[in-house]
Amino acid sequence: MNYKYELHLHTSESSKCGRVAAADMVKVYKDLGYTGIFVTDHFLNGNTTVPKDLPWKDRVDAFFAGYDNALAEGKKIGIDVFYGWEYCFGGTDFLTYGLSKQWLYDHPECVEISPKEYCKLVHESGGFIVHAHPFRESANAYSIDMIRLMPRDVDAVESFNSNMSDFQNDFASYYAKAYGLKELCGSDNHRGASAKRFASVCFNHRLADEKDFIECVKNGEYTCSHTEPLEEK
Repeated sequence: MNYKYELHLHTSESSKCGRVAAADMVKVYKDLGYTGIFVTDHFLNGNTTVPKDLPWKDRVDAFFAGYDNALAEGKKIGIDVFYGWEYCFGGTDFLTYGLSKQWLYDHPECVEISPKEYCKLVHESGGFIVHAHPFRESANAYSIDMIRLMPRDVDAVESFNSNMSDFQNDFASYYAKAYGLKELCGSDNHRGASAKRFASVCFNHRLADEKDFIECVKNGEYTCSHTEPLEEK
């Protein structure tokens, strides 16, 4: 399991809370020895930089700015760059993988429907959903009205998130095990090299694309790891 990937990070181009430009984020992970990253900026119903008054297609194109910039840098320096997004609903966040930009063009309703309807739509289209930091409570940038657990509607749980406390991650792991869901991890990196700690998911081959990632996870062909916490910077 020598091919190391980051599954959860944000760029300043597309996430309001992002503190580091996409190209610089790619360089951080290259220096850390990662094989690749997934850019998962906050979706168009969340803490996005994209204005809501643009035509839908323009909103989608603007949303991909972080990924596009990361991809260009990744090609330059030799690191894989894939994409997903972090769907948001009142603090309930779903990392979504395996769907295309064209899918977003075709489904403007995805920002208006309920989380349960969203999960159904994603799964009907072959996408994969990871419940990010399911026991997060703090409301920094926006209101988190409740903790929502939807074990019948997601494929996996982010049972280690670098920004969560140990007890929140422990609860997430227990939640995943109780329902037989896959456990994944992510740094949820907004700060580049200044992140408190880094998480990675490792595979036994270099991933070909997002679909390859999904198949490996479904088959249990991966391992998770993370660094020890660093002092606050």
